[in-house]
Amino acid sequence: MVAFLIRRVSILVPMLFMMSIVAFAIIQAPPGDYLETYIAQLMATGDDVDMAEIEALERMYGLDQPMYVQYWKWLWKVLHGDLGMSLEFQRPVNDLIGERLGLTVLLGLFTVLFTWSLALPIGMLSAVKQYSFVDYFFTFVSYVGVGVPNFLLALVIMWSVYRYFGLKITGLFSGDYVDAPWSVARFLDMLKHIWVPMLILGSAGTAGLTRTVRANLLDELKKPYVQTARAKGLSERKVVFKYPLRIALNPFVSTIGWALPGLFSGSLIVAMVLGLPTVGPLLLRALMAQDMFLAGSIVLILTTLTMIGTLVSDIVLAALDPRIRMGG
Repeated sequence: MVAFLIRRVSILVPMLFMMSIVAFAIIQAPPGDYLETYIAQLMATGDDVDMAEIEALERMYGLDQPMYVQYWKWLWKVLHGDLGMSLEFQRPVNDLIGERLGLTVLLGLFTVLFTWSLALPIGMLSAVKQYSFVDYFFTFVSYVGVGVPNFLLALVIMWSVYRYFGLKITGLFSGDYVDAPWSVARFLDMLKHIWVPMLILGSAGTAGLTRTVRANLLDELKKPYVQTARAKGLSERKVVFKYPLRIALNPFVSTIGWALPGLFSGSLIVAMVLGLPTVGPLLLRALMAQDMFLAGSIVLILTTLTMIGTLVSDIVLAALDPRIRMGG
């Protein structure tokens, strides 16, 4: 197990360095930069373009230097905890991301807990009660959950709640608490609103994991060691929970690598539809404005979280399934 951990951790650092290069290159890939977009917007509105100001901004942000120089300066600041200055907002990237980080993580945690708490028992029940009414019912619900896009479900729920109850469920707060400082009342108001995006974001994940757990558990229950356990007189509870369920849990553990960046970003389209103050819409706006420091920092954070989540899932999988750490 120790050798397995050393191998996995030793891969992480060079991969993070490589992904920082990829993240910066992706942001720089579109033609032009933020200043060219800014000039185009000024010309479209008929405002005068002060070239002296543009040149000063180029020197300030280093946009007049080669790409590799810009990358090393950006990476050096990132290593010291400074994500740079947003070109569009003229504010530190740390502050912009920090304003949305708490709400984003809370929404992600609620969504993951909702998904896992439903998918595991439903998948187990469907496998144990194969071809029963319960199995057919949850199979139908799972297909609907997988087939209906999250943003469409969000639109339907928004329309239905407003049509029949006269309520607006966009955002995470009531109007009185949007800009209010954190308090017990504001937190309770958030809990009244967070269930809607939690339900929408968790529907597809719950449906997919339910089908995966059911299929894996059914596959394990048909193997010879399970038949041998039954022949020896073990109770059905022990037969299911002792080994087959542990193997069926592998998909849950392997999705940790996706869950961590999901905690940070959330679903972009759903966040736009529901007006959620998460990091996803901020990333979209940064990409559209070619705000390289803001967009690059968010992409790098999402990449880092994905790699850390993958490392955690590998470690938990190795502890859960000896075949993985033994190379079987």
